[in-house]
Amino acid sequence: MLPKEHRLRKKKDIDAVHKKGRFSRHQFLSLKCAPNQQSASRFTFLVGTKISKKAVERNRVKRQLREITRGLLPNIVNGFDVLVFVRQDIIGKKYEDLAQTLTILLKQAGLFSTKRPN
Repeated sequence: MLPKEHRLRKKKDIDAVHKKGRFSRHQFLSLKCAPNQQSASRFTFLVGTKISKKAVERNRVKRQLREITRGLLPNIVNGFDVLVFVRQDIIGKKYEDLAQTLTILLKQAGLFSTKRPN
């Protein structure tokens, strides 16, 4: 589970990122990010009913993306709010494909650092 300080929950914060954020897209994921005034980067994952009518499938995708993000947290630059949008062709993709795509997307957005903190 993604630690609480890394979760973006409030609607006003999500709306602010939606309005002012930089946009990146790669394969079946899109990302919007904006700087925040906090010490940690916060994430939210948006999976609409267009992706799948089945809540089970939508929730599975969100769980997988949260777990991938949790594993990448030591390499993610602090101080950003991030919205991750899911596109329709994600259903049925392997976990490794999701991890690779999310990593590439974070690198494109300048949020991924290869240096690990000591």
